[in-house]
Amino acid sequence: MDRDTSSRRAATGTAPATSPAAAASPAPAAPPAGIGYVDMLRGIVEDSGAGFAVLDTELRYLYVNPHMARMTGLPAAAYLGHRLAEVLPHIQRSEQVLRDVLRDGRPRELVVTGRTWVDSPYQVREWRCVYHRLVDSAGRVVGVAGVGLEISEPQQYVYELERAHRRLALLDAAASRIGTGTDVAGTCRELAEFVVPELADAAGVELTPPDTVAARRAPTRLAAYATRPGLAMGLAALDARGELVGWPRGTGTRRNLAAGRVWRRNAITEAQWRSLVPRWPPALACLTAGVHSVLLAPVVADGRVLGILLLARAGESAPFSTEDATVARELAARAARALDRAVRFQREHTMALELQRALLSEPGQLQRHAGVETTARYRPADDGSLIGGDWYDVVALPGGRTMLVIGDVMGHGVDAAVAMSHYRSTLRALALAGLPPRHILQHADRMVADSGFERVATCFLALGDADVATLTYASAGHLPPAWLTPEGTMQLVPVPVGPPLGSGLGRYEQRVTPERGGVLLLYTDGLVERRGEDIDRGLARLTTLPLSPTDPLDEIVDTVLTRLAAGSEDDIALLAARAVRT
Repeated sequence: MDRDTSSRRAATGTAPATSPAAAASPAPAAPPAGIGYVDMLRGIVEDSGAGFAVLDTELRYLYVNPHMARMTGLPAAAYLGHRLAEVLPHIQRSEQVLRDVLRDGRPRELVVTGRTWVDSPYQVREWRCVYHRLVDSAGRVVGVAGVGLEISEPQQYVYELERAHRRLALLDAAASRIGTGTDVAGTCRELAEFVVPELADAAGVELTPPDTVAARRAPTRLAAYATRPGLAMGLAALDARGELVGWPRGTGTRRNLAAGRVWRRNAITEAQWRSLVPRWPPALACLTAGVHSVLLAPVVADGRVLGILLLARAGESAPFSTEDATVARELAARAARALDRAVRFQREHTMALELQRALLSEPGQLQRHAGVETTARYRPADDGSLIGGDWYDVVALPGGRTMLVIGDVMGHGVDAAVAMSHYRSTLRALALAGLPPRHILQHADRMVADSGFERVATCFLALGDADVATLTYASAGHLPPAWLTPEGTMQLVPVPVGPPLGSGLGRYEQRVTPERGGVLLLYTDGLVERRGEDIDRGLARLTTLPLSPTDPLDEIVDTVLTRLAAGSEDDIALLAARAVRT
């Protein structure tokens, strides 16, 4: 059977009636959907001099390449849906080794012996085989791939096996090393550094503008660059990170990239360098450094070209092959999925942060009203990756009253910031209606629950009345406030705690105390809560802070954040208030 016919039958899953396996076994099962590795790897191994097979998690064959069919004397289609023992009963079984690879993901190498259906001068034949686990983009184990070479064959085929092994290992490692975070620049850097020096001597990642109008003009911006040490100085002119690059209009390079196709050029001449690179200094640097081959793989996600993976080889490195292009295309596809997630996250993160800052900008500075001065701070988590729904508010009310609010919406991102805005507006409206704190919480809880809003929130209210010098507290599942007494000691204020807002269970109590001077601190749990630690320890750190009640409020809140905020994995809102005697 010729190679093309074997490949077509392997792809369709049909076996000839004269196949020994087909005569002894039922019709092969159809390969499960979603195994993208089969198509991806075919471009690398179809012309390989090593035998190659892909099996599912039940160790049934999904694919064998033409060389394995020739090596065993069976057509490729005869394998599909069958186990090793059914197709090649005279081969030493290695099922346990394959199951071990599926279980722990560690590649295994072993020598397999036996006889096949093809005539051979050897009574017992031997193959050196390497097995790798296959994992899809969602992290699910979908099968195992094996590369095998008959040990008695010519030495050049040993090189084929080693090269196939390296490529499989490269793709296997990419899953855990590209796209490890939610940062766009970090993902680009991981991709560029990953391919050097295994696949290229130098590499860059260029990103297209986020807006589609600019993208049609096809400028790109270099986001990451990596090179092997020996070329770092010679190719310094290529490291133009942050600059717009662009590729000349009307060229094959531009057309291929716009269509999402890989572009490859070997043995590049000086004239070709001038046409490829818009600016002469980088082209001259490539000529001087001996760069002779370039491969560009578009980074495409959901039909959108996000950028370009640029690979270059110099000196004695081999030109780029079709196999290299296939590997680069798969690496670019993996990076595209990670970049798409990072771009979406960065866009949402920016929107949430801008919304948060806009809503919290007013009371963030020192303010006075009806005998009360206040100041507040909002601080994102230390890594800045998550913007939550923490908020504070100061509401000036008629009759010499001031309401202080601190709250924390469940979750992070734009949805949490929008929910925070909704809660803030609701509480303001209820406070301006003249309701006492417990009724404000009760009405807010019922309104949110009836609206079907799914984001619950904790909240604490403190209503100060300058005319009668009292403070009225009410809590919806929130931590107690801290009171810095006139004597300089810090105490937690005991307040009855009701359910969080949005639960629909709202029955709330309130506590009225005389205003006794000092400073009142309202805060969210990011100030005192740490992973793996009882929250009482965080509260103890707060109450033992050495603070002076006569210091400026800005200085007090900044000191509290400096001492307690380090290492927080959550955002923090902090509001301080002090009565001003007139």
